[in-house]
Amino acid sequence: MRGPYEYVPPMYWLHDTKLGGAYGFATEIGPGPSVPPIESMEAMLPKEDLWPIGPAWNFHAGGGEFKNVDYFTKTLEARYGKAADLRDYTRKAQAMTYEAERAMFEGYGRNKYKSTGVIQWMLNNAWPSIIWHLYDWYMRPGGGYFGTKAACEPLHVQYSYDDRSIALVNDTQAPFSGVTVTAHVFDVAMQQKFTKTATVSVAADGVVKAFDIPELKDISTTYFLQLTATPSSGAASRNFYWLSSKPDVLSSKSEWYVTPLESHADLTALSSLPATTVSTTFQVRTGGGEPGATVTLANTGKMLAFQLRLKAVDAAGKEILPVYWQDNYIQLVPGEQRTVRGGRLRGVLDRARNRQLIAAPQRIRRRSMAARDGAQAGFVPSHDFVQQVHRAVVRKVRVEPLAPEVRHTATSIASPVVKLSTPPFDAA
Repeated sequence: MRGPYEYVPPMYWLHDTKLGGAYGFATEIGPGPSVPPIESMEAMLPKEDLWPIGPAWNFHAGGGEFKNVDYFTKTLEARYGKAADLRDYTRKAQAMTYEAERAMFEGYGRNKYKSTGVIQWMLNNAWPSIIWHLYDWYMRPGGGYFGTKAACEPLHVQYSYDDRSIALVNDTQAPFSGVTVTAHVFDVAMQQKFTKTATVSVAADGVVKAFDIPELKDISTTYFLQLTATPSSGAASRNFYWLSSKPDVLSSKSEWYVTPLESHADLTALSSLPATTVSTTFQVRTGGGEPGATVTLANTGKMLAFQLRLKAVDAAGKEILPVYWQDNYIQLVPGEQRTVRGGRLRGVLDRARNRQLIAAPQRIRRRSMAARDGAQAGFVPSHDFVQQVHRAVVRKVRVEPLAPEVRHTATSIASPVVKLSTPPFDAA
């Protein structure tokens, strides 16, 4: 089976028209390792083997060409900067896998039907692993999962790495007319360098080009592109890219599993983004339908909030998994606000189940992320009992920023104000 199976940069899927790229039907490919968030690494490895990367990591990699994550690490540090420690490494890994997975699915979406489909290798691993999955053994999705989720939304606005065009991809069976597509380009200091708006229509299961983003000479090496597509009715599509005026350059030679890079994009400025302030409010949903949380994030500062990660935790600070977040690893420009929903806090239900306090169970159909729990037969407690469990257990929704010195205040119906401050590429 020809790949890629090793890391390839976002531009690969549209630039490489000879050795690979988003063409034809790909029955099994993917952009390489998926080093999970730090919590999964800490659960996977003994403390003494966590850092620096060593043989214990390799035991959770693959075989042959995939026996370690050396190539991935070399590329990560060339593009994002040298990792200071495990926390820094895993946070940078989420950003890199987010953009890599998103680009693969976006490439196939824009090129339909010269491209007719792609099957990601793979959804999840059969044991704790550092390669290939979208969510890991612990049911914890990483950046790649949410990059994939973003790329596969029904009506999707996206950037083309080959010709700098903005495309609107419609994966529904209904046409859209009068869709407002807007692009903003910011330098690393969040000074707007370009903006454009166009109104377009797209056929059912179609693709339309909205406009091009010009090459900007007066721009920082690392810069940002924010996209929105707003239909006359229905949900808007949002997308955000971190780009470089120094592009990735592919080698002219390719192996069956990878097309290597001759030079790398420079995204190292992400390690020293200026500080900003993010306010957070959330509510736990206990009435009607599946339980969950609704979180509102607002960037009240003057700089970018980059790769904000939401986590639901219980009273002891333990993360509740899995949670089906509507979006995660989120970017907010100054003044921007987003409301995100997280559903089925199944960790709460499992704790209740283990206490044998379930009343009036009813059978449900499990989603794929919970498939390995088949032995539990898919029972959930009654609605009234779910309310009681949530009031007792769910305490916080944590926001963990990737950007440096993000000062954030969080308020909720169940916890006092929480103030967090984080160093570059860190998560409190």
